[in-house]
Amino acid sequence: MAATTVHLIRHGEVHNPDGVLYGRLPGYRLSDRGLAMARKVADHLAGEGLERADITVVVASPLERAQQTATPIAEAFGLAIVSDERLIEAENYFQGLTFGVGDGSLRHPRHWRHLINPFRPSWGEPYREQADRVLAAVDSARALADGHEAVLVSHQLPIWVTRLSVEHRRLWHDPRRRECSLASITSLDFDGDDLVRVRYSEPAAELLPGAAAVAGA
Repeated sequence: MAATTVHLIRHGEVHNPDGVLYGRLPGYRLSDRGLAMARKVADHLAGEGLERADITVVVASPLERAQQTATPIAEAFGLAIVSDERLIEAENYFQGLTFGVGDGSLRHPRHWRHLINPFRPSWGEPYREQADRVLAAVDSARALADGHEAVLVSHQLPIWVTRLSVEHRRLWHDPRRRECSLASITSLDFDGDDLVRVRYSEPAAELLPGAAAVAGA
């Protein structure tokens, strides 16, 4: 049975000065720090401080921020990026809006009906549908990388609900408790068709917002 690993990587920090929920909107690129995060992940996988990963497949969501995060990884391993719509960000009713009680969209009663069911959730794409499409992308990449490693660059919520699914946990959750930081890696280790381990790492932790303040505390 071939041992294969699929790494689910969240994109780096996005330039978003207006603080909107950008969702699937075009034109949202990585910030300068986000580009540095992408390079840090590529260096990590290419062997900076550890054994070089055996990456043979690089797949990314079609959204620009995911493509930019995948680029230095693909370059480090001499690979082309394959785009996969199944890795795209979750649909969200509040896309393009600010989300808050003060001057955000929550102050307007017309939006409240989209918040009635957090278990589905009522404001966007069902959690189960997100996990299923990402798992289908994982299966495709695993077949291509059989016996090696694949990188899939996606977005926080699709990655997190996929992890909850494979760990047989409930899919509804408190968003504040997601373990899926910017430029993080959620690794799925397979022995043949069997998932045998889930690992999590943050190779760009030192670049996360607030990291410098914590280090200097």
